[in-house]
Amino acid sequence: MKLFVTGISTEVGKTVASAIVVEALHADYWKPVQAGDLGNSDSHKIESYISNTKTVIHPNSYALQTPMSPHAAADIDGITIDLEKIVPPETNNHLVIEGAGGLLVPLNDTDTIFDLIQPNYKVIVVSRHYLGSINHTLLTLEKLREKDVKVGIIFSGDEHPTTEEIILKKSGVTFLGRINEEPNFNKEVIRKYAEQLKLALESF
Repeated sequence: MKLFVTGISTEVGKTVASAIVVEALHADYWKPVQAGDLGNSDSHKIESYISNTKTVIHPNSYALQTPMSPHAAADIDGITIDLEKIVPPETNNHLVIEGAGGLLVPLNDTDTIFDLIQPNYKVIVVSRHYLGSINHTLLTLEKLREKDVKVGIIFSGDEHPTTEEIILKKSGVTFLGRINEEPNFNKEVIRKYAEQLKLALESF
């Protein structure tokens, strides 16, 4: 199973959610495009969060120096991101693939994160409540209909029942679970959520 984790915006909890999914399934992890924070990248964070010994963290296809949209970060590095060079790693294990920002974040003049999603992927959308998040979530889910892939949702942050209920009602997507606001995310907390979401993810 290949699970693509995307968010409705940046800073909504994609990496924490990815770590929980990785831990729950003892899956491999791959971040195709990393922009900035190369010394403490999302791959590094995943490594620090998980406890299992089965997971393999695969190298980025592109590791860019500047924390910006990938197309702009690549331009600063003097390169152009080529979709043909973003090739999923070979593995017999489940694979969790983490996007960058939201679906329409540009990789170059023509391609976006959306174009990384393959027909055999299942997509997990991470949604976090803020003013405008209902619109952003529903637009993200509507865009994913173009791919005709299975889509599930994880809510992160403080619970907001009216927001979550209307999103689930209007979209009909699979609810996989929620990740509450925590004082700190560490191996123990990640493992706790992995146990909670394990069944839903295995049957997704």
